[in-house]
Amino acid sequence: MTSNPFFEPSTLPYQLPPFAEIAEEHYLPAFERGMAEQLSEIAAITAGGDAATFADTVVALELSGALLTRVSRVFFNATASDASAGTDAIEAEISPRLAAHWDAVYLDRDLFARIESLYRRRDDLGLDAEELRLLEQYHIRFVRSGARLDDAGQGRLRELNAELATAATEFTHNLLADTNAATVIVDKAEQLSGLAPAALAAAAENARSLGHPGSWALSLQNVSNQPVLAELADRDTRRRVMTASLGRGLGENSRVAVRIAALRAERAALLGYPDHAAYAVEDQTAKTVDAVEQMLGRLVGPAVANAEREAAELTAAMRADASDIDELRSWDWQFWSERVRAERFSVDAEALRPYFELERVLHDGVFFAAEQVYGITVRERGDLIGYHPEVRIFEVFDANGEELGLFLGDFFARPSKRGGAWMDELVSQSRLRGTLPVVVNNLNIVKPPTGEPALLTWDNVRTLFHEFGHALHGLFSDVRFPIFAGTEVPRDFVEFPSQVNEMWMIHPRVLPNYARHIETGAPMSAELVERMTAATRFGEGFRTVEALAAALLDWAWHRVPDARTLSGVDAEAFEEQALRTAGLAMAAIPPRYRTGYFQHIISGGYAAGYYSYIWSEVLDADTVDWFDDGTATIREKGETFRRELLSRGGAVDPLAAFEAFRGRAPRIEPLLARRGLAD
Repeated sequence: MTSNPFFEPSTLPYQLPPFAEIAEEHYLPAFERGMAEQLSEIAAITAGGDAATFADTVVALELSGALLTRVSRVFFNATASDASAGTDAIEAEISPRLAAHWDAVYLDRDLFARIESLYRRRDDLGLDAEELRLLEQYHIRFVRSGARLDDAGQGRLRELNAELATAATEFTHNLLADTNAATVIVDKAEQLSGLAPAALAAAAENARSLGHPGSWALSLQNVSNQPVLAELADRDTRRRVMTASLGRGLGENSRVAVRIAALRAERAALLGYPDHAAYAVEDQTAKTVDAVEQMLGRLVGPAVANAEREAAELTAAMRADASDIDELRSWDWQFWSERVRAERFSVDAEALRPYFELERVLHDGVFFAAEQVYGITVRERGDLIGYHPEVRIFEVFDANGEELGLFLGDFFARPSKRGGAWMDELVSQSRLRGTLPVVVNNLNIVKPPTGEPALLTWDNVRTLFHEFGHALHGLFSDVRFPIFAGTEVPRDFVEFPSQVNEMWMIHPRVLPNYARHIETGAPMSAELVERMTAATRFGEGFRTVEALAAALLDWAWHRVPDARTLSGVDAEAFEEQALRTAGLAMAAIPPRYRTGYFQHIISGGYAAGYYSYIWSEVLDADTVDWFDDGTATIREKGETFRRELLSRGGAVDPLAAFEAFRGRAPRIEPLLARRGLAD
């Protein structure tokens, strides 16, 4: 193939990929040429003179693989947000080949010899701080990738990496199919009592699009506790939804997950680590398994105690309403929690939806907050084309009018999109390459019927702010080397900026600007804001237990020291034992994710890393206190936060940057207070 839109850099603004020209037939040839080009570039590096230089080795390595990067970012964004049988087939073929390709790079003995020679002379090379960190980070990557193994060890490592790539792709494809197949079809309207008219109409439209006209379809999100459970008054319908949710992946995907955990355990042992968790946290800010376990362990007891108090309260409310029900089940918790919350705080979640219309939340909330804090402006670019008709593209400008980058918003759920919400980069900022960022936010908001406004839940609002926090991390990047751009930071730090951005959703300058009734335009009353804010703090026990259970389930899978002990293991039995051991075996609160649909850790890059959300929240809560301390204006604080943390990416040690920014190490007390866990 001589004509392929990936073969040359895009000529569109910000090098936005030319989606109108890209077809599935372009991916495989671009991958093949991209891998071949990078290996040729690596060969040219190793063919250089005996004395390696920073420029001819490290910078040249950083500049290599441009075509492979272009096609990889577009393709893997497509597999997550708009998959098809064609992209599934390509992914199944290319994933093990990519694993082999990266092994060919990082296990190249001649290339590593040049990197190591420079590393040994690093103090004499006259490097600036970012250059020195680049050299150090490449050296770490090569060593952790097996560069020091003997030939037999490297041979087995290549096999393990290929098997892992194939298995992860299989898991991802299975999960999307399982989630779509688990959609709950309801034939009688009375079984959906409690759903708001807009939600009922969306469920009817969803059923029609799935081939069930005259029925209603409740598609599942990629979490255990489905948001719709808070609204459904019919207990049997709630049971059906929860059973479908927890049942995903119990067959083949659970077996795939066990196999992946065993392969990771074997790889960790091969690389000299006691288990995969020890390998994973070594280059995170946590550094050690002890640090993670101490932090998580400190939270379990108080969180369970809170959850048990909440369970007693919900059980009492449930029995008062229906004396024949004697046990609070997992499908009851969210519904009765919403009932108790509404009674205690006089807040009806469904009555809040008209105040949270997507367009107003996006423009007058998310974008407005960023303007107030950082001075940026955001303008929609209707002339630019995204990868799907629903994708919208916005140009982002700095306070001085300079171009910052492009933001793509893909907000609605569809059968071809995986569950959850996430941010990706299609183009990374880099002064070396002369590129500005192009970032994407994907959400899974239920799409309303044609012509109807999208009315959000409070959780949807939070997710919009959260994911735009990731987007800002990418947009504010100001580094020389692309390896450090934006969110290229440790996993247990990357959630920190996005969590901080959630604070603006309830800020008194921001909330009144977007929380306006869809019909009247009236702002939410101060009294309702106060009650709603108080109501959001109700249920912290449940939320903390759910998150801790997921984190410690992940941890259990990756603390296995010997792959052989996982032979024949039943995933359900393993889960049950792991949660019991952790002190989190509460039947009414399943983990946020079970193994069969825990994409974060099985195929999503968070293996032994789901603790990151709570770990990052320590930094987040501490930073929110700083923003609120009144020592400077919000705009001044925003500039400091952007300059000292958001713009630096991975070009500095992130925890050291936080400590320099805060003037001390992070404190856990603000998190404990936020989650109601303080003594």
